[in-house]
Amino acid sequence: MNKSSDASVIAPGNWLGMLGGGQLGRMFCHAAQSMGYKVAVLDPAAECPAGVVADLHIRAEYDDEQALDRLAGLCAAVTTEFENVPAQSLARLEQSVRVSPGSRSVAVAQDRIAEKAFLAQAGVPVAPHMPVVQPGDLDEAGQELFPGILKSARLGYDGKGQARVAGRAEALAAWESMGRVPCVLEALVPLTSEISVVVARNVHGEAVAYAPSVNEHRDGILAVSTVEPAGARVAQAFHRTAARIAQDIAHALNYVGVLCVEFFVLNDGRLVANEMAPRPHNSGHYTIDACISSQFEQQARTMAGQPLGDPSCLCASVMLNILGDVWFDGQGGLREPDWTGVLRVPGAKLHLYGKAEARRARKMGHVTVLGDTLEAARGRARDVAAALGIQWKQ
Repeated sequence: MNKSSDASVIAPGNWLGMLGGGQLGRMFCHAAQSMGYKVAVLDPAAECPAGVVADLHIRAEYDDEQALDRLAGLCAAVTTEFENVPAQSLARLEQSVRVSPGSRSVAVAQDRIAEKAFLAQAGVPVAPHMPVVQPGDLDEAGQELFPGILKSARLGYDGKGQARVAGRAEALAAWESMGRVPCVLEALVPLTSEISVVVARNVHGEAVAYAPSVNEHRDGILAVSTVEPAGARVAQAFHRTAARIAQDIAHALNYVGVLCVEFFVLNDGRLVANEMAPRPHNSGHYTIDACISSQFEQQARTMAGQPLGDPSCLCASVMLNILGDVWFDGQGGLREPDWTGVLRVPGAKLHLYGKAEARRARKMGHVTVLGDTLEAARGRARDVAAALGIQWKQ
């Protein structure tokens, strides 16, 4: 029988597999190991954040068939920490082992053209857009798409593979500069904020949603996520709607695993789906410290066929991303960040990812700051930002 369709429970003590050795894989390892599972990580790097904490690191490319077969032979279930893993690798694994999320879900999420089409077909509001796969496509672009943003259909993240364009000429130039790869041209919409919802769905079709996070991006990279528990001010109608839509998307995909859906909140309060990530998400890191069950625990639970965990948020939180920039002193030299200053702040929870080299714009860790109220959490987050030399805009 194809194990990928087997809904039986995988007990602690068994092996779980992870494609990808980054920080998301590292945090998954911590969560799964705390529940008694052993974790094997497949990643081509000699040293990687997840590989150094996993029970086994299989060093190989993601499309290495022998390595994939070794992973499938050892593990009772396999997951992934990033959406750009080859979908065909997941399909190969599905022939002999349970894979969550499945190759179909990942294939949709890793291609913006397919993703937009799926969301629109599912009745989820999206911004005006059109696919761009050949030069003549831009001749058909209506004025309602400008000003807009041209996004590569594949492999774009953290603002990479994107360009703002004022008209057709700029769009064509941007498309040429991207190497004429398939793209999506999307209208810039008037928005008040960006939010995201992390959802966990199991093999029985049961789903739970975490409290939405309000996100601030800088240079295309998530900088700050702010969350209030249910019953606080964030529990406005559009936040409840966002949670419902995210769960509806998971059901429409027949998704098993952890899924993040990002939304734009328009000036009139309407929601527009931006994109989805078939994995735990940076904006969901607050769940490690502020929730009963973290997004990474849910990832282990769903792939093992265990009951879903309680997503309840226990307190307000502000999560600050730590980029490699904080290691630079402004004169081109390197310095060690003031970790003592960070840890001196009440409610500050420091998470570093074990990356040996600090580079600008590289995600090196995060701090989640907890508080009884959002005002308290923000005040403490301001102190953390000051200790790290991070600009505070809240």
